[in-house]
Amino acid sequence: MSKADRTRQYIIEAAAPIINKKGMAGTSLSDIMEATKLAKGGIYGNFESKEEICVEAFLYLRSQLANKLDIAVSQGKSAQDKLFRLLDVYQNDQSMMEGCPILNFGTEADDTNPVMKEHIKKATYSAQRRFFNIIEEGIKNKELSLDVNAEELSIKIFAMVEGAILCGKLVGKQQLVIVLDSIKDDFKRYVL
Repeated sequence: MSKADRTRQYIIEAAAPIINKKGMAGTSLSDIMEATKLAKGGIYGNFESKEEICVEAFLYLRSQLANKLDIAVSQGKSAQDKLFRLLDVYQNDQSMMEGCPILNFGTEADDTNPVMKEHIKKATYSAQRRFFNIIEEGIKNKELSLDVNAEELSIKIFAMVEGAILCGKLVGKQQLVIVLDSIKDDFKRYVL
């Protein structure tokens, strides 16, 4: 990795949590300069615009979260164990108290930023696919009832998790825990 690539990555990693917390519109160039200790020219020498930094920050945060979730799933033995481990990441990862990047960036970009919206749409489908794969594998391995509709349940779980993260962020973590526990209880109905 070249020095320019390292500097670019450093800016992304420093800016990402700030943008996730304050939003794309709410994060100023001054915020990024303060976090990186770089001058305006040092930042714009590596990025064409703040929007480009925001896109890269989202992709970085998404990748970090996806890696944590994939590790949790890979450690599970059964469909239930995989799902519960995945949900535990959402419950126990401290970065979730700042909000999920899909939710945070998505609420801001849905009507205002078509480039970001497309990235968020892909991330949403990927997250839903992670749930879908767990459910489908469970059905295939005869761990889960054939009555479960993997596509519908994966969309429902994803929406509930995202809503729970928002409630946890706004009202308190207990609401996140209640919803995640409810998902686990509902899922147990399909376990054979």
